[in-house]
Amino acid sequence: MTDQQLLELASGFGFDHVGMLNIPALEFEPGVREMCAADRCNNYGRCWTCPPYCGTLEEFAARAAAYRRGIIVQSTGQMEDDYDVETMLDTEAVQQERFLELTAKVRELYPGCMPLAAGACRVCGKCACPDGPCRFPERAIPSMEASGLNVSKTCEASGVKYYYGPRTITFTCCILVD
Repeated sequence: MTDQQLLELASGFGFDHVGMLNIPALEFEPGVREMCAADRCNNYGRCWTCPPYCGTLEEFAARAAAYRRGIIVQSTGQMEDDYDVETMLDTEAVQQERFLELTAKVRELYPGCMPLAAGACRVCGKCACPDGPCRFPERAIPSMEASGLNVSKTCEASGVKYYYGPRTITFTCCILVD
């Protein structure tokens, strides 16, 4: 599959923005992991695809180094005001649904792909962590942040916008394919 075909495939799932991922420019940063440890999302230590259980930065970097190409996909919502939580949550849900569907398709084409989502894994309603093993390890998806990627830097290095103007919210995911 060519780069253009990958972009067209992703666009077909309704993402607002798609682009090629600049894999050589990926930086797996300890500072991003430190933000995870602050536990603002309430998933630190409560989800198998989040720190501290998801693997080390070195493991993510080594895995990513095996890939040549990838795509970035984004969904953007237009908020009524800076506190439009409904649009924020709706846009996140749309992005998650689109990304899960895209990931399923890409996994058919590239079984060894490496998807990285926006936020914690949403495959299960409630993660079995830490009391039981992951129920769907073949479908589980860590986040870009859990891997140590600074999303805005990753977008910039890939030539994809991160900010789309005042009163917008954008969720970004990526998939490394081959």
